[in-house]
Amino acid sequence: MTDDAQRITTPVHVTGPAGPWQEVEDGMALRGNASVFTTWGEWLTAALAEPALRPLLGRDWLRYRQTVDPTIRYRFVASRLAVKYTAAAALGVDPADLDLAYKIGGRPYLRGFDQIDVSLTHTDDLIAVGISRTGRIGIDTEPADRRLSLRLLQDQVLTAGEQAELAALPEAEQSAAMLRLWTLKEAYTKALGQGLRLGFSEFGFETGSGGDAGLLAPDGTPAARGEWAFGTYPVLDRYLVSVACHDTGLGASRDTAVSTMLDEGFLTTVAGLLNRA
Repeated sequence: MTDDAQRITTPVHVTGPAGPWQEVEDGMALRGNASVFTTWGEWLTAALAEPALRPLLGRDWLRYRQTVDPTIRYRFVASRLAVKYTAAAALGVDPADLDLAYKIGGRPYLRGFDQIDVSLTHTDDLIAVGISRTGRIGIDTEPADRRLSLRLLQDQVLTAGEQAELAALPEAEQSAAMLRLWTLKEAYTKALGQGLRLGFSEFGFETGSGGDAGLLAPDGTPAARGEWAFGTYPVLDRYLVSVACHDTGLGASRDTAVSTMLDEGFLTTVAGLLNRA
């Protein structure tokens, strides 16, 4: 595994509110990011019997109550609890103290934590959550046995270089290689906040089967200078999870208090101006 892949904390399997969460806390401390995967069923008890569900859901409580279909309602609760407990472990706070809100398009964020980025994805019975304090993060998952047709999708999904490399693979390996690229591209565009609005054929990745990947321009040349890290991980023997993590280069300090993040002289000047106002 390359240095880029090592900059991403390997996704952690959590089995509900009890975690384990220590690896999430450690990943945030060491690398500035963490991600978890879990299943709907592992949150069943918390979703149906948690006495503090209303404060845990916060502003999502009304949406929960207004959702008629019980399956959709339960899955909604499970995914929001997974986000809140992951963020709480990463930040060292109580889950009920976090205010989960949504940007245009539905991307979740934590009100009051501007430096923290959150990404949520789910498919079938899997939920995956990514969190970062160093920049944008995107996470995507697909069933590992999903079949993608190279012939039908290559022009929409792959760069010319990726098409040539996948075409050279044995047919039995083409779908798996394409699925890996698909999840990486989903994760990257989610991190950018673009989703499917950014054409998947406009950027590429190395097509090897390893857990790490490098971002490429359409002509196959490197398109990043170390600010992005990517990884793909098989989980639960039946899913792939891909993570895209951006590093803004602002440092790894966890202290975001205004009094320590801003220059002392600047603070003194601002305070003087306010006192004279």
